[in-house]
Amino acid sequence: MNKPIWEAYALRYATVQRRRIENFIAHDSHDLATNMDYFVWFLKSGNETILVDTGFNQDAANLRKRNYLRCPIESLKASGIQAQDLKDVIITHAHYDHAGNTALLKKSRFHIQEREMSYATGPDMRHAFCRHAYDPHDVCELVYANFEDRVGFHDGAYELRPGIEVHWVGGHTRGLQIVRVHTKRGWIVLASDAAHYLENFTNRSPFPIVTDVSDMLRGYELIQSLADSDKHVIAGHDPLTMSLYKRVGREDLEIVSLVDPL
Repeated sequence: MNKPIWEAYALRYATVQRRRIENFIAHDSHDLATNMDYFVWFLKSGNETILVDTGFNQDAANLRKRNYLRCPIESLKASGIQAQDLKDVIITHAHYDHAGNTALLKKSRFHIQEREMSYATGPDMRHAFCRHAYDPHDVCELVYANFEDRVGFHDGAYELRPGIEVHWVGGHTRGLQIVRVHTKRGWIVLASDAAHYLENFTNRSPFPIVTDVSDMLRGYELIQSLADSDKHVIAGHDPLTMSLYKRVGREDLEIVSLVDPL
């Protein structure tokens, strides 16, 4: 049976300047400035849209000194996708920049790895190093959603829809998951924070925020096995995404089509 063809898009909503030492455990001696971009991704087939991650809001940007460009949920609305139409949302992991804004999606069901929720609400959060990238308010919003029967808990790989597979990788967090999507150019992989930058993946050079380096390294191998080629891998925070793919829609929303490489 042929898999459905999905469209896949990235929407940039924030950015920050960082140094290479902040992005690679094994960094070189040339500590050059670089940017980290923040994205949400959405997948479309027919009348259905699946959102991957929900971004953060202006308050979080102010707290963490990020350059906030636009609200990702309001930007989706401006592009013609209404919040009430987002029936299923994949949360790759519960860090503040991937699991904020869920309170704006009262009709959505959130799909997350069970071990991610256990980690984000468990004893490891007593350590500042482990909890730094989590926002307790965002985690609590997922708990509230669970009390409303709006959280789908998963243990390992699952098929959310024909043509959309989700795979556990861990590494960056206990429950990090990535998304494999069947598109007109083949299978692409939304790596999220399994590879912040393409260079993390291609050079097997881990990102410094990590719970298990071995899982992170094995994650690179899994990504490579799932994508049709290395050029089918979409990094989670790489500014290259905006120059590698075709701009679509309103210019002010900064959306690129991940099935239309330049």
